[in-house]
Amino acid sequence: MPTRGMRRNGGLAAAAVLSLAMGLCSPATASAGTVFIGDVGNVAAARADCGPGSLPETGLQGDVPAEDRNSARSMQGYRCNMTRVGQYQGKGAGTVSANYDHCSYTGTLFPASLNEPQGVQVIDVSDPKNPVPTTSLREPAMVGGTWESLKVNKERKLLAATAVPMIEGAGYFSVYDISDCAHPRLLNTRAGTDLTMPLPFLSHEGGFSPDGRTYWASGVAPGVMSAIDISDPTNPRIIWQSLQALSDHGFGITPDGNTMYLSVMSGITVLDISAIQRRDPYPVVPQLGTYLWQDGQFNQHSIPVTYDGKPFIFSPDEAGSGGVKVFDMSNPSDGKLVNRIKLEINLPDNIDSNVRSSMGGGVFAYDSHYCTADRPADPTALACGWFGSGVRVFDIRDPRNVREIAYYNPPAQKNKQSELTNSPHALATSLAIPVLEFAPIARAIAEGKLDPAVALGPRAGNVMGDLSSDWCSSPPFFHGNQIWVTCSDNGFMALQLDNNAYRAPANQDTVVGS
Repeated sequence: MPTRGMRRNGGLAAAAVLSLAMGLCSPATASAGTVFIGDVGNVAAARADCGPGSLPETGLQGDVPAEDRNSARSMQGYRCNMTRVGQYQGKGAGTVSANYDHCSYTGTLFPASLNEPQGVQVIDVSDPKNPVPTTSLREPAMVGGTWESLKVNKERKLLAATAVPMIEGAGYFSVYDISDCAHPRLLNTRAGTDLTMPLPFLSHEGGFSPDGRTYWASGVAPGVMSAIDISDPTNPRIIWQSLQALSDHGFGITPDGNTMYLSVMSGITVLDISAIQRRDPYPVVPQLGTYLWQDGQFNQHSIPVTYDGKPFIFSPDEAGSGGVKVFDMSNPSDGKLVNRIKLEINLPDNIDSNVRSSMGGGVFAYDSHYCTADRPADPTALACGWFGSGVRVFDIRDPRNVREIAYYNPPAQKNKQSELTNSPHALATSLAIPVLEFAPIARAIAEGKLDPAVALGPRAGNVMGDLSSDWCSSPPFFHGNQIWVTCSDNGFMALQLDNNAYRAPANQDTVVGS
């Protein structure tokens, strides 16, 4: 069991120091227990068994080798039990996009003014072989850069986002009725959308409560959480704010709307948000527990699911080769880490190979980002955008025994930076060193596991970047045996899963968590 190294805060001074340094405990809730997970996962998920028509990876699982990048082999992409049936590339796609019904909504990267047409692109995927744009959303939140805030609530058929010009945003928030998904209708024409009427919040990321009555915005510097009441979406209003940490990221909310798993740097904190869900006049938000780890940095979000009625979460890290952590949250104050999902390129023994091939690829290398499960109760598959490793799909019927079943790493758009003005990857090539792998690199050096002869390979001097692989960071959405997803350089893609790898379960219903 991968729970060794977990200790209560009373017995581990390092956990307390780390907690204070990262600002992970709100002063009002610092009495909650803290668990520090001190070990590092060194086992990868079993490889997929690639069937006919596959074009498999040529090296380590998840890797785009330096030789493939330099020889243009990566421009063919890599696929295993999954093929592309349709695409709308446009100018690329921002960090996170959204889906509803037969439509996809392409997130924007600031400055959107460089793109034509401007704003969030609405893509009609009625025919997955021929996705077509129908309109552009051009309100301030949409052209200002949506970062990780562009989300859909299926319950109320709403689309919303905040303006995040670059890492941190404030003030602008737009909500749309997507009953006709190809032609969204703006609901809040004044507060949050009118340039003269901003709302008082910070944002980097955002998402809905399950019932769609609350939109939550989280800031990364500082970590201010804001609850925006959209019971009346024509008149959004702030009903609660709190400085929860020095830095907040994404989150996941349980189906009843009462518990939030908030990502805070290298870990998560569990909040009781039932008072806000009830609309108490003076809501108090207790902290139920905090989980910190050294295996991965910048936890991204969490996906609450259940197995046989017991609550679990899948929680990916977006840096530091931490992969996706799986917790049994039957008791949120005493959660149990039951598994880690990693690729071979994420393992400590392979960090030199990771650096060798990711040079020239941008600040991110081969890390998980946004994942989705194919249904909230007893899910059968998890699909993840895994930055340079593409889109990965895992069998999660047993959360303690996860194996990969398919992947699609799209063709590299090599040297097309000037054409892809809405791609964060194209922008990030100006700093092409994988700086967000600093922690596993430092650990490997300290443990004598990094071989400079391997790490300093044929791309060591490539510090300006060449788009020799793509970045896939957006949540993939299950549509029967298809997955709809956007990647930074390739834009929107409809991908077909082979029947021998995956069959859609009854009650399939993609769950993101926020």
